[in-house]
Amino acid sequence: MENFDEQLAEDPLFGAALDTLAIRVGQSRSHEGEHSEALFLTSSYVFANAQEAADRFSGEQPGNVYSRYTNPTVRMFEERIAALEGAESAVGTSSGMAAILSTCIALLKSGDHILCSRSVFGTTTVLFTKYLQKFGVTTTFVNPTNYVEWEGGFTENTKLVFVETPSNPLCDVIDIQRLADLTHARGALLAVDNCFCTPALQKPLELGADLIIHSATKYIDGQGRCLGGVVAGAKKYVDEVLGFIRSAGPTMSPFNAWVFLKGLETLRLRMEAHSRNALELAQWLNAHPNVEKVFYAGLPSHLGHELAAKQQSAFGGVLSFRVKGGRAEAWKVIDATRIMSLTANLGDTKTTIVHPATTTHGRLSPEQKADAGITENLIRVAVGLEDIGDLKADLARGLGNY
Repeated sequence: MENFDEQLAEDPLFGAALDTLAIRVGQSRSHEGEHSEALFLTSSYVFANAQEAADRFSGEQPGNVYSRYTNPTVRMFEERIAALEGAESAVGTSSGMAAILSTCIALLKSGDHILCSRSVFGTTTVLFTKYLQKFGVTTTFVNPTNYVEWEGGFTENTKLVFVETPSNPLCDVIDIQRLADLTHARGALLAVDNCFCTPALQKPLELGADLIIHSATKYIDGQGRCLGGVVAGAKKYVDEVLGFIRSAGPTMSPFNAWVFLKGLETLRLRMEAHSRNALELAQWLNAHPNVEKVFYAGLPSHLGHELAAKQQSAFGGVLSFRVKGGRAEAWKVIDATRIMSLTANLGDTKTTIVHPATTTHGRLSPEQKADAGITENLIRVAVGLEDIGDLKADLARGLGNY
């Protein structure tokens, strides 16, 4: 107790709950005494003298240098997301894909191997197979819930294991602790895309992950306004990522960081509301005669239901379902909606609906789609915060008319 009191005296936010951290961490008020976080729209910073400039550039003295890699507003966001994830450090990037790319470029080299779940965002697959492969980094994809495949997929050059849990769009749930144990036994790092849950619902670092990756564009923003990404974890790894960002420039915009700071203030409230709506919609779809199968971890019939209940505090806002039929029937359901937005983004207060096989996963080969379970009759819904009765009625328009 004395140790707790000592730490509390040094940092009044030590031991604070997530809602408090999401509102209070990271703010450094200027001489103006602003209550809301300040937005620093500047590309560069002025130094007191030549010696200070030299010391800042060399890293001997902390402080702002250039907004490609140091900006007060971005730093506030980084400190806040690190606190929410329980990470030593975090770095913002220009997008979620920039976060994945920066992690790989910073921590891998030619000859290294990535072991990745088959059930990931389509562009992640393209990045790994088409672009990183050009530079000598190879990738093996495995069934995300088959741990025999995971064990068999490691090579002597495996340096990074990459997963989404729950996954996009089939909501596969991966046992983070089990996979972390497998990964660390082979000397590799485990990176978890925590986009679907956010730290409001899941803490992968507490379960053994080494790195957390986010598309801040999604639930962290929460209203579909800005692009951004985050990498969080141990400082020694995050510093490597920051070094790449400093040189290559996939930097988070200060304005976007300011928007994300505002989004974090309501994160848990929104995530719980998204989860409630998604569960009710999943239950309704599960009983519909024209729905073949629903993918949502909140349903007891879902393969990962018990695991999700154990490592998450709620089941999230994204679900997918297969209609009876094929592409034509799926498109009829999508085109009949009048409230849901037909867009590939997710994490918005507005419900979005999309056909993964021709959009988010459209660049995959037929074989890759089959491996990932991306069928022509699959529809993904990122459930927003509208009235759930209206959302059911919106889907019923198409589901009842084919």
